[in-house]
Amino acid sequence: MTHFTSRQQALQRDADDALAPLRAQFALPDGTIYLDGNSLGVLPRATAARVQQVVAEEWGQGLIGSWNSAGWMELPGRIGDKIARLVGARPGELVAADSTSVNLFKVLSAALKLQREDHPGRSVIVSERSNFPTDLYIAETLAREHGCTLKLVTAPEQIPAALDETTALLMLTHVNYRTGRMHDMAALSAAAHTAGALAVWDLCHSAGAVEVNLHRDGADFAVGCGYKYLNGGPGAPAFAWVHPRHVDRFVQPLSGWIGHAAPFTFVPGYEPAAGISRYLCGTPPVLSLAALECGVDTLLSAEPFGGMAAIRAKSLALTRLFIDLVDARCAGHGLSVVSPREEALRGSQVCLGRDEGGYAIVQALIARGVVGDFRAGDPKDGLPDILRFGVTPLYTRFVDVWDAVEHLVQVLDSGEWRDERFHRRGAVT
Repeated sequence: MTHFTSRQQALQRDADDALAPLRAQFALPDGTIYLDGNSLGVLPRATAARVQQVVAEEWGQGLIGSWNSAGWMELPGRIGDKIARLVGARPGELVAADSTSVNLFKVLSAALKLQREDHPGRSVIVSERSNFPTDLYIAETLAREHGCTLKLVTAPEQIPAALDETTALLMLTHVNYRTGRMHDMAALSAAAHTAGALAVWDLCHSAGAVEVNLHRDGADFAVGCGYKYLNGGPGAPAFAWVHPRHVDRFVQPLSGWIGHAAPFTFVPGYEPAAGISRYLCGTPPVLSLAALECGVDTLLSAEPFGGMAAIRAKSLALTRLFIDLVDARCAGHGLSVVSPREEALRGSQVCLGRDEGGYAIVQALIARGVVGDFRAGDPKDGLPDILRFGVTPLYTRFVDVWDAVEHLVQVLDSGEWRDERFHRRGAVT
């Protein structure tokens, strides 16, 4: 329990917070309590000026020469090395490129190819039914193309028993997008290896939010996005990582020119670059990579204060406060805490379930300046509609959590969420 009984206590906790000065890095709109960094991170103040510099100076004045003079060609690896510091990878092992879906296609293709060559009898990809849909769509397509089967479990506890001599890959998202439940990467990677399978991890909801150590925890492949906790902006490039023991064994299927060993020789035959660079495909998107680097730098600014360990500790304190306040103040309103109460299992978001009006409640909160989001429930998974509230420790304050729950109480007590305008659905929920 947090034992916060007043708003003043939340303010005092913020005053004592070593990470509090890092909030100044972000251009947060006045009057907004932003609890949706698990969907789109806040704009870093440095980003606009950096992108303008790339546009006006490096592109405007340097023109094509900036590929060399401004180091544009090195951006995927340079930013990749920075992201590597956040996820327990080593220099030269990770690249920033493409989207999560495209990178997942690359690494799943590589992993399946390796397994089918080494263990021809293995033909099953194991994942969760509640995994993020794009991961399942990509896996379903590749399973069909490779003559494999996609096997989905309905509960995390069923995963170890689903791994056997037929399993080629275990593909999981580290933190579930809908519930905020976090897997034990080390235990499940070890279970996959014991069964003879490879472990493929999606870090979209964990990179920059929780402590990740890909080497320590036995991952074989990993991907993740740049626009959530890495604050890279809408549609920011994603990233891909491959364990060194696998990286040079396979030519990934999107063998574009940038992944060539010597891209400017322009020869007709493809020869893959050494190491993780072979997982590049097309021309680096310089403007969006420049924005992503600013976002990643906001996370690295926490290193003098304890880095990801300090970020994780604050995240747990914030989510614990949110849960405690909902328990204490929202009883009788039909809300349930869907996110795990056990801290080792909880990512950096609090997800509340409600059988009626979840979308409208979120919209009523947004109208008050409290920005969360909504995800529809799934009766097959036994989940109600979900109200999601993400905490981003670099800019989320304890007083933000206190005030957000106060607004939630008022929305529920007043019934204002029943207003028709809050029930009209937009394209993005």
